[in-house]
Amino acid sequence: MNKFLLVVQREFMTRVKKKSFVILTILMPFIFAALVFVPIWLASIKDNNQKTVAVADKTGKYVGLFKDDQTYRFVPIANADDRALYADTTSYEAVVDIRADLATNPKAATIYSRNEVPAGLLSYVENVINEQVRHDKLEATGITGLDKIIDDVQSQITISTMKRNADGDTSSSNTAFAIAAGFVFTFLIYMFVMSYGGMVMQSVMEEKTNRIVELMVSSVKPFQLMMGKIVGISLVGFVQLAIWGVMLVVILTGASMAFGVSNADMMQTSSMAMATPSAQAMSAAPSETQEMLTALLNLPYAELGVCFVLYFIGGYLLYASFFAAIGASVNEQEDSSQFMMPIVLIMVFGLYAAMGSAENTNGPLAFWASVFPLTSPIVMMVRIPFNVPLWEEVLSLVILYATALFFIWCSARIYRVGILMYGKKPSIKEMIKWMRYK
Repeated sequence: MNKFLLVVQREFMTRVKKKSFVILTILMPFIFAALVFVPIWLASIKDNNQKTVAVADKTGKYVGLFKDDQTYRFVPIANADDRALYADTTSYEAVVDIRADLATNPKAATIYSRNEVPAGLLSYVENVINEQVRHDKLEATGITGLDKIIDDVQSQITISTMKRNADGDTSSSNTAFAIAAGFVFTFLIYMFVMSYGGMVMQSVMEEKTNRIVELMVSSVKPFQLMMGKIVGISLVGFVQLAIWGVMLVVILTGASMAFGVSNADMMQTSSMAMATPSAQAMSAAPSETQEMLTALLNLPYAELGVCFVLYFIGGYLLYASFFAAIGASVNEQEDSSQFMMPIVLIMVFGLYAAMGSAENTNGPLAFWASVFPLTSPIVMMVRIPFNVPLWEEVLSLVILYATALFFIWCSARIYRVGILMYGKKPSIKEMIKWMRYK
């Protein structure tokens, strides 16, 4: 046990002392905070330079519809063909030329500009004109109140969602937030397994290439060496995540106080960046903000946290054993690609299965992918915010840990032979033979 702890200590201290670890640990929370605050900051920037737009309306029906705002000021003119409007010294941003009644001649409107027409200006002019043309066409029918009837028919209904138990107790819910929360934990597990699992393989390969491992196995058992690397590197990941969590809380709190950004703004912006398109379509109306906040607070955080840790550990142990066996079996980085490809494909499939399961969290794809041990750490985290039955979670965890222990045993038997094999790239058939050696 003492030798095992020495290996864990060595792997842990070697990595936390690296400059790359320190730099990444410090910078990552600031990068994430920037993803939250930069969009809010950019949205708050306004162009104080009001631009002038000329409007030449031969019908006289539309010129009065354009209202000045902080960005544009609309000025009536008589002739849109005046060359001075397009000279280098002109003060006009663009010229709106309306030559006839647009209800009968929809092509009789043009916006001229020396450069590309700004998208905001084009959108505003089109909206104003389309609204007036629609009104004119409805009036031409002679039916009184037809515009109100059409507005009423085209109005959309927004359906609220609530959680309700058998006792009749209800609480606010939000599908977009539930999906976003699941995907946050899913991507954390995916990133952790891929990055730190790769560290395990890299560490084994470096020691094997440098022949250091020949000295190490003379004083420590191969199984202790392999597990020491897996556990030591996992502790590096846990420490890094803990530091990131504390720093993010401090940075986001301090930044929100400094820039006057409310918690609701941060939550909405971050969820829009990470969630599905339905979340991006949400408005920021104050009446909806409280509902969004309530729904966010109603997520099963305790269950999410416990399951995240359990799947985090189980998934890492399972895949780290694969990476350790691969690192012990090959001599060069290039040789690992044939063994790495199936693992990467399985992880990618897990991500796609998680995305597909988000639409139907109780469907057959979601169920079987969350039970299959190679994809369960990724897919199950998407389902948990939608109240997965306890027996499914227990079944998934039992299968995951049983599979992890089995592959750790297999990898240990491959590891003890592979770390002392040089000069030959083994096949999968040979690696299976290594597991039979006693």
